[in-house]
Amino acid sequence: MNRPTIKHGTSRRFGTPALLTLATLLAVAAPAPDADAKRARPAATTEATAPREAGEPIMAIVSIKGQRVTLYDSEGWIYRAPVSTGTTGRETPAGVFAVVEKDKDHRSTMYDDAWMPNMQRITWNGVALHGGPLPGYPASHGCVRMPYEFAEKLFDKTRIGMRVIVSPEDVEPADISHPVLFSPSAEALAAAPTRAETAVREAEQAAQAADEAKTAAAAAARAVKPLKDSLRKLERAKARAEAALKAADKVLVAAATDEAKAKAEERQQQAAQQLGEATTQLETAKADADAKHAAAAATKEAAKATAAKKAETAKLATDAKLAQEPVSIYISRATQKLYVRRNTRKPLPDGGELFDFSIEVPVTILDPERPIGTHIFTAMARNDAGLRWSAVTIESADNAKSALDRVTIPPEVLERIGPTALPRSSIIISDEPLSAETNYRTEFVAVLSDQPQGGFITRKPTSSDVPVASSDDWNDGGFGFFFQPREQRVPAQSGRGRYGEGYYRQPQDYYRQEQPGWW
Repeated sequence: MNRPTIKHGTSRRFGTPALLTLATLLAVAAPAPDADAKRARPAATTEATAPREAGEPIMAIVSIKGQRVTLYDSEGWIYRAPVSTGTTGRETPAGVFAVVEKDKDHRSTMYDDAWMPNMQRITWNGVALHGGPLPGYPASHGCVRMPYEFAEKLFDKTRIGMRVIVSPEDVEPADISHPVLFSPSAEALAAAPTRAETAVREAEQAAQAADEAKTAAAAAARAVKPLKDSLRKLERAKARAEAALKAADKVLVAAATDEAKAKAEERQQQAAQQLGEATTQLETAKADADAKHAAAAATKEAAKATAAKKAETAKLATDAKLAQEPVSIYISRATQKLYVRRNTRKPLPDGGELFDFSIEVPVTILDPERPIGTHIFTAMARNDAGLRWSAVTIESADNAKSALDRVTIPPEVLERIGPTALPRSSIIISDEPLSAETNYRTEFVAVLSDQPQGGFITRKPTSSDVPVASSDDWNDGGFGFFFQPREQRVPAQSGRGRYGEGYYRQPQDYYRQEQPGWW
Protein backbone atom coordinates (compact mmCIF):
# COMPACT_ATOMS: atom_id res chain seq x y z
CA MET A 1 0.00 0.00 0.00
CA ASN A 2 1.35 3.41 -0.98
CA ARG A 3 0.96 5.64 2.02
CA PRO A 4 0.44 9.34 1.45
CA THR A 5 2.97 11.63 3.05
CA ILE A 6 1.67 15.07 3.88
CA LYS A 7 3.82 17.94 5.10
CA HIS A 8 1.84 21.11 5.64
CA GLY A 9 -0.81 20.20 3.12
CA THR A 10 1.55 19.01 0.34
CA SER A 11 1.14 15.69 -1.47
CA ARG A 12 3.78 13.37 -2.80
CA ARG A 13 4.24 11.64 -6.16
CA PHE A 14 1.46 13.35 -8.06
CA GLY A 15 1.89 14.99 -11.49
CA THR A 16 0.65 18.54 -12.11
CA PRO A 17 -2.63 17.63 -13.91
CA ALA A 18 -3.50 15.04 -11.29
CA LEU A 19 -2.64 17.48 -8.53
CA LEU A 20 -4.89 20.17 -10.00
CA THR A 21 -7.73 17.70 -10.46
CA LEU A 22 -7.35 16.40 -6.91
CA ALA A 23 -7.22 19.93 -5.51
CA THR A 24 -10.42 20.84 -7.38
CA LEU A 25 -12.23 17.74 -6.13
CA LEU A 26 -11.13 18.33 -2.58
CA ALA A 27 -12.16 21.97 -2.73
CA VAL A 28 -15.65 20.96 -3.89
CA ALA A 29 -16.13 17.91 -1.66
CA ALA A 30 -14.50 19.01 1.58
CA PRO A 31 -16.46 21.19 4.02
CA ALA A 32 -15.04 24.61 4.69
CA PRO A 33 -12.86 24.70 7.78
CA ASP A 34 -14.45 26.14 10.87
CA ALA A 35 -14.10 29.92 11.02
CA ASP A 36 -12.67 29.77 14.52
CA ALA A 37 -10.08 27.23 13.37
CA LYS A 38 -9.09 29.53 10.52
CA ARG A 39 -8.67 32.50 12.82
CA ALA A 40 -6.66 30.38 15.28
CA ARG A 41 -4.42 28.91 12.58
CA PRO A 42 -0.85 28.99 13.94
CA ALA A 43 2.29 29.82 12.05
CA ALA A 44 3.44 26.88 9.95
CA THR A 45 5.72 24.36 11.66
CA THR A 46 8.10 22.30 9.61
CA GLU A 47 9.45 18.89 10.50
CA ALA A 48 12.84 19.15 12.13
CA THR A 49 15.45 16.88 13.67
CA ALA A 50 18.02 18.11 16.18
CA PRO A 51 21.55 18.41 14.72
CA ARG A 52 22.93 15.68 16.99
CA GLU A 53 22.49 11.99 17.63
CA ALA A 54 19.07 11.40 19.14
CA GLY A 55 18.57 9.32 22.25
CA GLU A 56 15.43 7.45 23.24
CA PRO A 57 12.44 9.80 23.56
CA ILE A 58 11.42 10.48 27.16
CA MET A 59 8.48 12.76 26.55
CA ALA A 60 6.36 14.26 23.81
CA ILE A 61 4.77 17.70 24.20
CA VAL A 62 1.83 18.54 21.97
CA SER A 63 1.03 22.25 21.71
CA ILE A 64 -2.62 22.81 20.83
CA LYS A 65 -1.96 26.50 20.23
CA GLY A 66 1.11 25.85 18.07
CA GLN A 67 -0.30 22.71 16.38
CA ARG A 68 2.99 20.89 16.75
CA VAL A 69 4.57 18.04 18.66
CA THR A 70 8.09 18.09 20.06
CA LEU A 71 9.91 15.07 21.41
CA TYR A 72 12.68 15.22 23.97
CA ASP A 73 15.43 12.86 25.03
CA SER A 74 17.67 13.31 28.06
CA GLU A 75 19.59 16.17 26.41
CA GLY A 76 16.81 18.24 24.87
CA TRP A 77 14.52 18.28 21.85
CA ILE A 78 15.17 15.71 19.13
CA TYR A 79 12.17 15.74 16.76
CA ARG A 80 9.53 18.32 15.90
CA ALA A 81 6.60 18.17 13.50
CA PRO A 82 3.27 19.83 12.75
CA VAL A 83 0.10 18.15 13.98
CA SER A 84 -3.64 18.47 13.69
CA THR A 85 -5.50 18.20 16.98
CA GLY A 86 -9.25 18.00 17.60
CA THR A 87 -11.62 20.32 15.82
CA THR A 88 -14.27 22.47 17.53
CA GLY A 89 -16.62 20.24 19.53
CA ARG A 90 -14.14 17.34 19.41
CA GLU A 91 -11.11 19.00 20.96
CA THR A 92 -8.07 17.00 22.00
CA PRO A 93 -8.07 17.15 25.82
CA ALA A 94 -5.22 19.08 27.41
CA GLY A 95 -3.56 17.19 30.21
CA VAL A 96 -1.06 14.53 31.22
CA PHE A 97 -0.93 11.12 29.54
CA ALA A 98 1.43 8.29 28.63
CA VAL A 99 1.58 5.83 25.75
CA VAL A 100 -0.42 2.75 26.77
CA GLU A 101 -0.57 0.80 23.50
CA LYS A 102 1.07 0.78 20.08
CA ASP A 103 -0.40 -0.58 16.84
CA LYS A 104 1.51 -0.34 13.57
CA ASP A 105 -1.51 -0.72 11.31
CA HIS A 106 -4.47 0.39 13.41
CA ARG A 107 -8.01 0.61 12.09
CA SER A 108 -10.56 2.71 13.94
CA THR A 109 -13.47 0.93 15.62
CA MET A 110 -15.28 4.28 15.96
CA TYR A 111 -14.90 5.92 12.56
CA ASP A 112 -15.78 3.49 9.77
CA ASP A 113 -12.57 1.43 9.94
CA ALA A 114 -10.50 4.56 9.22
CA TRP A 115 -6.79 3.89 8.78
CA MET A 116 -4.72 5.31 11.64
CA PRO A 117 -1.21 4.07 10.93
CA ASN A 118 1.52 3.94 13.58
CA MET A 119 -1.02 4.53 16.32
CA GLN A 120 0.22 5.26 19.83
CA ARG A 121 -2.74 5.22 22.22
CA ILE A 122 -2.78 7.56 25.22
CA THR A 123 -6.28 6.76 26.57
CA TRP A 124 -8.31 3.57 26.33
CA ASN A 125 -11.40 5.47 25.25
CA GLY A 126 -9.71 6.25 21.95
CA VAL A 127 -7.38 9.28 22.06
CA ALA A 128 -4.09 8.57 20.30
CA LEU A 129 -1.19 9.92 18.27
CA HIS A 130 -1.14 8.56 14.72
CA GLY A 131 -0.38 9.35 11.12
CA GLY A 132 -3.00 11.39 9.29
CA PRO A 133 -3.72 14.28 6.93
CA LEU A 134 -2.72 17.76 8.14
CA PRO A 135 -4.84 20.60 6.74
CA GLY A 136 -2.95 23.21 8.79
CA TYR A 137 -5.53 23.64 11.55
CA PRO A 138 -7.30 21.46 14.18
CA ALA A 139 -9.37 18.95 12.21
CA SER A 140 -9.33 15.58 13.98
CA HIS A 141 -12.02 13.97 16.13
CA GLY A 142 -9.82 14.26 19.22
CA CYS A 143 -6.66 12.40 18.28
CA VAL A 144 -3.33 14.03 17.42
CA ARG A 145 -2.58 13.55 13.73
CA MET A 146 1.06 13.61 12.71
CA PRO A 147 2.67 13.53 9.26
CA TYR A 148 2.60 9.96 7.96
CA GLU A 149 6.36 9.48 7.61
CA PHE A 150 7.03 11.24 10.91
CA ALA A 151 4.57 8.94 12.70
CA GLU A 152 6.26 5.93 11.12
CA LYS A 153 9.72 7.12 12.18
CA LEU A 154 8.50 7.85 15.69
CA PHE A 155 6.71 4.53 16.13
CA ASP A 156 9.89 2.46 16.37
CA LYS A 157 11.60 4.88 18.75
CA THR A 158 9.08 5.06 21.60
CA ARG A 159 8.03 2.63 24.29
CA ILE A 160 4.95 1.93 26.39
CA GLY A 161 4.88 4.46 29.22
CA MET A 162 6.47 7.38 27.36
CA ARG A 163 5.11 10.63 28.79
CA VAL A 164 2.76 12.59 26.52
CA ILE A 165 1.85 16.12 27.59
CA VAL A 166 -0.91 17.95 25.75
CA SER A 167 -0.64 21.65 26.54
CA PRO A 168 -3.02 24.48 25.63
CA GLU A 169 -0.02 26.77 25.08
CA ASP A 170 3.55 26.45 23.82
CA VAL A 171 5.68 25.01 26.64
CA GLU A 172 9.03 23.30 26.95
CA PRO A 173 10.99 21.55 29.73
CA ALA A 174 13.19 23.63 32.02
CA ASP A 175 15.89 22.29 34.35
CA ILE A 176 14.95 22.31 38.01
CA SER A 177 16.35 21.08 41.33
CA HIS A 178 14.46 20.82 44.60
CA PRO A 179 14.68 18.73 47.81
CA VAL A 180 11.32 17.07 47.05
CA LEU A 181 12.68 15.58 43.82
CA PHE A 182 14.16 12.13 44.33
CA SER A 183 17.87 11.69 44.78
CA PRO A 184 18.54 7.94 44.59
CA SER A 185 21.19 6.01 46.48
CA ALA A 186 24.04 4.58 44.42
CA GLU A 187 24.30 1.66 46.85
CA ALA A 188 20.58 0.88 46.59
CA LEU A 189 20.68 1.05 42.80
CA ALA A 190 23.68 -1.29 42.67
CA ALA A 191 22.03 -3.77 45.03
CA ALA A 192 18.64 -3.70 43.28
CA PRO A 193 19.25 -6.55 40.76
CA THR A 194 20.61 -8.94 43.39
CA ARG A 195 17.84 -7.97 45.78
CA ALA A 196 15.26 -8.71 43.11
CA GLU A 197 16.81 -12.10 42.27
CA THR A 198 16.91 -13.10 45.93
CA ALA A 199 13.37 -11.89 46.59
CA VAL A 200 12.00 -13.70 43.55
CA ARG A 201 13.74 -16.93 44.55
CA GLU A 202 12.39 -16.67 48.11
CA ALA A 203 8.92 -15.92 46.78
CA GLU A 204 9.04 -18.98 44.53
CA GLN A 205 10.16 -21.16 47.44
CA ALA A 206 7.44 -19.73 49.67
CA ALA A 207 4.84 -20.30 46.95
CA GLN A 208 5.94 -23.94 46.59
CA ALA A 209 5.83 -24.44 50.38
CA ALA A 210 2.38 -22.83 50.52
CA ASP A 211 1.11 -25.12 47.76
CA GLU A 212 2.46 -28.18 49.54
CA ALA A 213 0.95 -27.07 52.86
CA LYS A 214 -2.36 -26.40 51.16
CA THR A 215 -2.31 -29.92 49.68
CA ALA A 216 -1.49 -31.45 53.06
CA ALA A 217 -4.26 -29.47 54.75
CA ALA A 218 -6.75 -30.58 52.13
CA ALA A 219 -5.71 -34.23 52.60
CA ALA A 220 -6.06 -33.90 56.38
CA ALA A 221 -9.49 -32.33 56.00
CA ARG A 222 -10.56 -35.21 53.74
CA ALA A 223 -9.31 -37.72 56.30
CA VAL A 224 -11.36 -36.08 59.06
CA LYS A 225 -14.56 -35.72 57.09
CA PRO A 226 -15.80 -39.40 57.35
CA LEU A 227 -14.94 -39.68 61.07
CA LYS A 228 -18.20 -38.13 62.20
CA ASP A 229 -20.31 -40.79 60.50
CA SER A 230 -18.02 -43.56 61.75
CA LEU A 231 -18.34 -42.37 65.34
CA ARG A 232 -22.11 -42.18 65.04
CA LYS A 233 -22.23 -45.80 63.84
CA LEU A 234 -20.05 -46.95 66.74
CA GLU A 235 -22.16 -44.98 69.22
CA ARG A 236 -25.31 -46.64 67.87
CA ALA A 237 -23.60 -50.05 68.11
CA LYS A 238 -22.71 -49.38 71.76
CA ALA A 239 -26.28 -48.24 72.47
CA ARG A 240 -27.63 -51.46 71.00
CA ALA A 241 -25.16 -53.47 73.10
CA GLU A 242 -26.27 -51.62 76.23
CA ALA A 243 -29.92 -52.29 75.37
CA ALA A 244 -29.15 -55.99 74.78
CA LEU A 245 -27.42 -56.23 78.17
CA LYS A 246 -30.38 -54.62 79.93
CA ALA A 247 -32.72 -57.06 78.18
CA ALA A 248 -30.52 -59.99 79.25
CA ASP A 249 -30.56 -58.73 82.83
CA LYS A 250 -34.36 -58.68 82.81
CA VAL A 251 -34.52 -62.19 81.36
CA LEU A 252 -32.14 -63.42 84.09
CA VAL A 253 -34.26 -61.87 86.83
CA ALA A 254 -37.39 -63.44 85.38
CA ALA A 255 -35.88 -66.94 84.95
CA ALA A 256 -37.83 -69.48 87.06
CA THR A 257 -35.89 -72.70 86.40
CA ASP A 258 -32.26 -73.63 86.54
CA GLU A 259 -32.20 -74.25 82.80
CA ALA A 260 -33.74 -70.82 82.12
CA LYS A 261 -31.30 -69.16 84.48
CA ALA A 262 -28.34 -70.85 82.77
CA LYS A 263 -29.49 -69.68 79.35
CA ALA A 264 -30.15 -66.18 80.70
CA GLU A 265 -26.70 -66.01 82.30
CA GLU A 266 -25.07 -67.10 79.01
CA ARG A 267 -27.06 -64.44 77.16
CA GLN A 268 -26.07 -61.85 79.75
CA GLN A 269 -22.37 -62.74 79.41
CA GLN A 270 -22.53 -62.46 75.63
CA ALA A 271 -24.29 -59.09 75.86
CA ALA A 272 -21.73 -57.84 78.35
CA GLN A 273 -18.89 -58.99 76.11
CA GLN A 274 -20.46 -57.27 73.09
CA LEU A 275 -20.92 -54.07 75.09
CA GLY A 276 -17.27 -54.18 76.16
CA GLU A 277 -16.13 -54.63 72.59
CA ALA A 278 -18.39 -51.81 71.35
CA THR A 279 -17.14 -49.53 74.13
CA THR A 280 -13.52 -50.32 73.29
CA GLN A 281 -14.10 -49.71 69.57
CA LEU A 282 -15.81 -46.40 70.29
CA GLU A 283 -13.10 -45.18 72.65
CA THR A 284 -10.37 -46.20 70.20
CA ALA A 285 -12.18 -44.44 67.34
CA LYS A 286 -12.64 -41.30 69.44
CA ALA A 287 -8.94 -41.21 70.29
CA ASP A 288 -8.06 -41.69 66.62
CA ALA A 289 -10.52 -38.97 65.61
CA ASP A 290 -9.08 -36.59 68.17
CA ALA A 291 -5.60 -37.22 66.80
CA LYS A 292 -6.73 -36.70 63.21
CA HIS A 293 -8.63 -33.52 64.12
CA ALA A 294 -5.52 -32.19 65.87
CA ALA A 295 -3.43 -33.05 62.82
CA ALA A 296 -5.93 -31.39 60.50
CA ALA A 297 -5.97 -28.26 62.68
CA ALA A 298 -2.17 -28.21 62.71
CA THR A 299 -1.91 -28.60 58.93
CA LYS A 300 -4.55 -25.91 58.50
CA GLU A 301 -2.58 -23.50 60.67
CA ALA A 302 0.59 -24.45 58.80
CA ALA A 303 -1.18 -23.72 55.52
CA LYS A 304 -2.29 -20.33 56.84
CA ALA A 305 1.26 -19.53 57.95
CA THR A 306 2.79 -20.54 54.62
CA ALA A 307 0.10 -18.64 52.73
CA ALA A 308 0.90 -15.54 54.77
CA LYS A 309 4.60 -16.00 54.04
CA LYS A 310 3.79 -16.49 50.36
CA ALA A 311 1.89 -13.20 50.33
CA GLU A 312 4.62 -11.39 52.24
CA THR A 313 7.43 -12.65 50.02
CA ALA A 314 5.32 -11.90 46.93
CA LYS A 315 5.01 -8.29 48.09
CA LEU A 316 8.73 -8.05 48.70
CA ALA A 317 9.56 -9.65 45.37
CA THR A 318 7.16 -7.36 43.53
CA ASP A 319 8.65 -4.32 45.22
CA ALA A 320 12.15 -5.54 44.40
CA LYS A 321 11.26 -6.08 40.73
CA LEU A 322 9.46 -2.76 40.46
CA ALA A 323 12.45 -0.99 42.00
CA GLN A 324 14.14 -1.58 38.64
CA GLU A 325 11.42 0.36 36.79
CA PRO A 326 10.90 4.14 36.59
CA VAL A 327 8.33 5.31 39.11
CA SER A 328 5.61 7.89 38.55
CA ILE A 329 3.86 9.85 41.28
CA TYR A 330 0.66 11.86 40.94
CA ILE A 331 -0.26 14.36 43.65
CA SER A 332 -3.82 15.69 43.41
CA ARG A 333 -4.95 18.80 45.24
CA ALA A 334 -8.54 17.81 44.45
CA THR A 335 -8.38 14.50 46.33
CA GLN A 336 -5.49 15.34 48.71
CA LYS A 337 -3.92 12.03 47.76
CA LEU A 338 -0.67 10.71 46.34
CA TYR A 339 -0.79 7.90 43.78
CA VAL A 340 2.12 5.78 42.55
CA ARG A 341 2.36 3.91 39.26
CA ARG A 342 5.02 1.51 37.98
CA ASN A 343 4.84 -0.62 34.86
CA THR A 344 5.10 -4.35 35.56
CA ARG A 345 5.85 -4.99 31.86
CA LYS A 346 3.27 -7.77 31.99
CA PRO A 347 1.26 -7.88 28.71
CA LEU A 348 -2.50 -8.12 29.10
CA PRO A 349 -4.87 -10.10 26.89
CA ASP A 350 -7.12 -7.04 26.46
CA GLY A 351 -4.20 -4.91 25.29
CA GLY A 352 -1.49 -2.85 26.89
CA GLU A 353 0.53 -3.72 29.97
CA LEU A 354 -0.29 -4.04 33.66
CA PHE A 355 0.58 -1.10 35.93
CA ASP A 356 1.13 -1.52 39.65
CA PHE A 357 -0.93 0.86 41.78
CA SER A 358 -0.32 -0.58 45.23
CA ILE A 359 0.57 2.78 46.81
CA GLU A 360 -2.18 5.34 47.37
CA VAL A 361 -1.90 7.50 50.48
CA PRO A 362 -3.04 10.88 51.81
CA VAL A 363 -0.67 13.76 51.10
CA THR A 364 -0.10 17.12 52.77
CA ILE A 365 -0.43 20.22 50.58
CA LEU A 366 0.17 23.64 52.08
CA ASP A 367 -2.87 25.95 51.67
CA PRO A 368 -4.94 23.14 50.12
CA GLU A 369 -7.75 25.49 49.11
CA ARG A 370 -5.44 27.58 46.91
CA PRO A 371 -4.91 26.43 43.28
CA ILE A 372 -1.51 24.94 42.55
CA GLY A 373 -1.56 24.45 38.76
CA THR A 374 -0.40 21.38 36.82
CA HIS A 375 3.31 20.64 36.72
CA ILE A 376 5.19 17.63 35.35
CA PHE A 377 8.64 16.92 36.80
CA THR A 378 10.70 14.32 34.93
CA ALA A 379 14.00 12.67 35.79
CA MET A 380 15.89 13.14 32.53
CA ALA A 381 19.22 11.48 33.32
CA ARG A 382 21.66 10.57 36.06
CA ASN A 383 24.13 13.16 37.31
CA ASP A 384 26.52 13.60 40.22
CA ALA A 385 23.66 14.58 42.53
CA GLY A 386 21.64 11.49 41.56
CA LEU A 387 19.14 12.63 38.93
CA ARG A 388 18.79 15.68 36.70
CA TRP A 389 15.18 16.87 36.62
CA SER A 390 13.11 18.99 34.26
CA ALA A 391 9.80 20.78 34.81
CA VAL A 392 6.92 21.44 32.42
CA THR A 393 4.03 23.62 33.56
CA ILE A 394 0.81 23.49 31.56
CA GLU A 395 -1.37 25.37 34.03
CA SER A 396 0.38 27.93 36.21
CA ALA A 397 -1.63 28.87 39.29
CA ASP A 398 1.76 28.47 41.02
CA ASN A 399 5.17 28.20 39.40
CA ALA A 400 6.89 24.81 39.45
CA LYS A 401 9.20 25.54 42.39
CA SER A 402 6.37 26.97 44.50
CA ALA A 403 4.27 23.89 43.77
CA LEU A 404 7.06 21.66 45.09
CA ASP A 405 7.43 23.91 48.15
CA ARG A 406 3.78 23.27 49.05
CA VAL A 407 3.97 19.47 48.90
CA THR A 408 5.16 17.05 51.59
CA ILE A 409 5.62 13.50 50.32
CA PRO A 410 5.09 10.97 53.16
CA PRO A 411 8.46 9.64 54.38
CA GLU A 412 7.29 6.02 54.08
CA VAL A 413 6.72 6.59 50.36
CA LEU A 414 10.12 8.22 49.94
CA GLU A 415 11.75 5.35 51.81
CA ARG A 416 10.06 2.79 49.63
CA ILE A 417 10.67 4.26 46.18
CA GLY A 418 13.20 7.09 46.47
CA PRO A 419 16.48 5.16 46.87
CA THR A 420 16.06 3.33 43.55
CA ALA A 421 14.43 6.07 41.44
CA LEU A 422 15.59 5.90 37.84
CA PRO A 423 15.68 8.23 34.84
CA ARG A 424 12.20 8.57 33.28
CA SER A 425 10.69 8.69 36.77
CA SER A 426 8.25 11.55 37.27
CA ILE A 427 6.27 13.55 39.81
CA ILE A 428 3.07 15.27 38.69
CA ILE A 429 1.42 17.91 40.86
CA SER A 430 -2.02 19.08 39.81
CA ASP A 431 -5.24 20.67 40.92
CA GLU A 432 -7.05 17.94 39.01
CA PRO A 433 -8.19 14.51 40.22
CA LEU A 434 -7.17 11.53 38.16
CA SER A 435 -9.45 10.97 35.20
CA ALA A 436 -11.81 8.02 35.26
CA GLU A 437 -9.73 6.78 32.29
CA THR A 438 -6.91 5.99 34.73
CA ASN A 439 -7.04 2.24 35.29
CA TYR A 440 -4.92 -0.89 35.61
CA ARG A 441 -3.70 -0.53 32.00
CA THR A 442 -2.58 3.09 32.31
CA GLU A 443 -0.02 5.14 34.11
CA PHE A 444 -1.87 8.41 34.80
CA VAL A 445 -4.58 10.20 32.84
CA ALA A 446 -5.31 13.71 34.07
CA VAL A 447 -7.27 16.26 32.05
CA LEU A 448 -7.40 20.03 32.57
CA SER A 449 -11.01 20.70 33.52
CA ASP A 450 -10.98 24.34 32.36
CA GLN A 451 -10.07 23.40 28.78
CA PRO A 452 -12.44 22.10 26.08
CA GLN A 453 -12.65 18.31 25.95
CA GLY A 454 -15.06 17.54 23.13
CA GLY A 455 -12.83 14.79 21.71
CA PHE A 456 -12.76 13.15 25.14
CA ILE A 457 -16.32 13.31 26.43
CA THR A 458 -17.86 12.24 23.12
CA ARG A 459 -16.10 8.89 23.41
CA LYS A 460 -17.47 5.90 25.26
CA PRO A 461 -15.79 5.69 28.69
CA THR A 462 -13.62 2.69 29.44
CA SER A 463 -15.62 0.03 31.28
CA SER A 464 -15.29 0.28 35.06
CA ASP A 465 -16.28 -3.31 35.90
CA VAL A 466 -13.31 -5.15 34.39
CA PRO A 467 -11.15 -7.25 36.73
CA VAL A 468 -7.75 -5.79 37.51
CA ALA A 469 -6.04 -9.17 37.55
CA SER A 470 -7.10 -12.76 37.10
CA SER A 471 -4.91 -14.36 39.73
CA ASP A 472 -3.09 -13.74 42.96
CA ASP A 473 -0.51 -16.42 42.29
CA TRP A 474 3.18 -15.65 42.34
CA ASN A 475 3.45 -17.82 39.24
CA ASP A 476 1.28 -15.24 37.42
CA GLY A 477 4.31 -13.08 36.72
CA GLY A 478 4.75 -12.10 40.33
CA PHE A 479 2.45 -9.09 40.16
CA GLY A 480 -1.03 -10.52 40.67
CA PHE A 481 -1.11 -9.99 44.43
CA PHE A 482 -1.52 -6.24 44.26
CA PHE A 483 -4.33 -6.01 41.79
CA GLN A 484 -7.96 -6.25 42.88
CA PRO A 485 -11.20 -5.46 41.05
CA ARG A 486 -11.74 -1.72 40.89
CA GLU A 487 -14.38 -0.16 43.12
CA GLN A 488 -17.16 1.63 41.32
CA ARG A 489 -16.29 5.25 40.77
CA VAL A 490 -18.79 8.00 41.39
CA PRO A 491 -18.49 10.31 38.39
CA ALA A 492 -18.88 14.04 38.74
CA GLN A 493 -21.99 15.58 37.25
CA SER A 494 -21.28 16.91 33.80
CA GLY A 495 -22.76 20.21 32.70
CA ARG A 496 -22.24 23.44 30.88
CA GLY A 497 -18.55 24.32 30.98
CA ARG A 498 -16.78 27.65 31.01
CA TYR A 499 -16.42 27.46 27.23
CA GLY A 500 -20.16 27.48 26.60
CA GLU A 501 -22.54 24.99 25.10
CA GLY A 502 -20.91 21.80 23.89
CA TYR A 503 -17.97 21.87 26.30
CA TYR A 504 -18.31 19.65 29.31
CA ARG A 505 -16.03 18.50 32.01
CA GLN A 506 -15.04 14.88 31.55
CA PRO A 507 -15.95 12.90 34.69
CA GLN A 508 -12.58 12.49 36.36
CA ASP A 509 -13.30 11.37 39.90
CA TYR A 510 -11.22 8.37 40.75
CA TYR A 511 -12.65 7.09 44.00
CA ARG A 512 -10.80 3.86 44.73
CA GLN A 513 -10.30 2.98 48.35
CA GLU A 514 -6.79 2.83 49.71
CA GLN A 515 -5.28 -0.60 49.94
CA PRO A 516 -4.78 -1.04 53.69
CA GLY A 517 -1.86 -2.42 55.56
CA TRP A 518 1.08 -1.20 53.53
CA TRP A 519 2.70 0.89 56.20
